[in-house]
Amino acid sequence: MNSSTLVRPFLKWPGGKFRLVPTLKTHLVENRYLVEPFAGAGALFLNTSHPEIMINDINPDLINIYRQLQQKGCDFILEAKTFFQKKYNRSKMYYSLRTRFNRSKKPLERALLFLYLNRHGYNGLCRYNLQGHYNVPFGDYQAPYFPHEELLISHARLQQVKLHCENFTSFLHNLFEHDLSQMVIYCDPPYAPLSKTANFTGYAAAKFTLDDQKILAEMARELAKKGAVVLISNHDTPFTRSLYRGAKLKRIEVSRTISCQANKRTKVPELIACFKPR
Repeated sequence: MNSSTLVRPFLKWPGGKFRLVPTLKTHLVENRYLVEPFAGAGALFLNTSHPEIMINDINPDLINIYRQLQQKGCDFILEAKTFFQKKYNRSKMYYSLRTRFNRSKKPLERALLFLYLNRHGYNGLCRYNLQGHYNVPFGDYQAPYFPHEELLISHARLQQVKLHCENFTSFLHNLFEHDLSQMVIYCDPPYAPLSKTANFTGYAAAKFTLDDQKILAEMARELAKKGAVVLISNHDTPFTRSLYRGAKLKRIEVSRTISCQANKRTKVPELIACFKPR
């Protein structure tokens, strides 16, 4: 499978796994359930054939847009397209709609504006300040792409998906109530930093700490003991190699796609850790 045959997510997303889908799929088992505690843009679940899918994310705006698309389909897509007219691709309009988004309590309106902000904002970032307000600046693109086909395909795929918006610990804890032997779980958490100064923060206005990394690794071991296959993506560092001891580790080189200057994009070493039942 190459990138030309894959379904692209309708959202731009930092750390998205679109280019890694073929590699990730070599580690997946065709269990009944695919489970993703850190959904992101959904590149993996969009490109698998599991009959039942559970996805979770701590970001309520992300889960809300999935839910609105899942339930409203073509009506949502048609309304979303109106925000991609040329008159909306201006700095003043962008900041006005960003303010409207931050003030809105209406799920449909927030979902429509979330897609607009994602495609018109700088470099596909998703970032919030300490007050929980979306604060990504205007991207100033000539003609932001409206992902019509991607939205249609995602709507169809979302009919097999159960959506959750929880902390990863409570979401994973609840999985112990199910038949774990029927589950393959893919975890794509906020990555451990490559260095003390190289950590991206601001996603969902919450930090993912080193203690969270340790908790996730321990929960992966426990889930595997009960029958699940658990995959985790992260940076390849001495810390993560120690964290995932006992798992099968695969090192890969990944090109970073979010950078202020394209010619400064470099390849970064990552790990895929696979915990399997013993």
